[in-house]
Amino acid sequence: MRTPPATQGDLPNYTNLGDEPADHGIGRSRGGLTSKAHLACDGHGRPLSVLVGPGQAGDSPMFAHVLEGICVPRLAGGAHRTRPDEVRADKAYSSRANRELLRSRGIKAVIPEKTDQAANRVNKGRAGGRPPNFDPES
Repeated sequence: MRTPPATQGDLPNYTNLGDEPADHGIGRSRGGLTSKAHLACDGHGRPLSVLVGPGQAGDSPMFAHVLEGICVPRLAGGAHRTRPDEVRADKAYSSRANRELLRSRGIKAVIPEKTDQAANRVNKGRAGGRPPNFDPES
């Protein structure tokens, strides 16, 4: 009879996440306790909105919250600008809910479509609708 192989790596350093409040930006992921920064920036790379969340949380659920945090004061006075002209994002943000949110606010989405989403749309035939408008050059 063979003995089971020894475990690899060290023991987890913190396993009682039930004591951590939900609004803290720390969470368990494969690498241990981590955080994830969600950032919206302008075309020059200047940050407009930053949220810190737990490391195991997904990107897409934070999209609306990051978008709500955008607030740019106008130089000539008046109300702050809260709506960008367009949003450029990676495939992690290509969900239907995110696209509908942008469409409802009149914001152009420059987000590539995931391969599985495109395949599912094509499999539905005419009922799948048109593919989202995406220009990789913009």
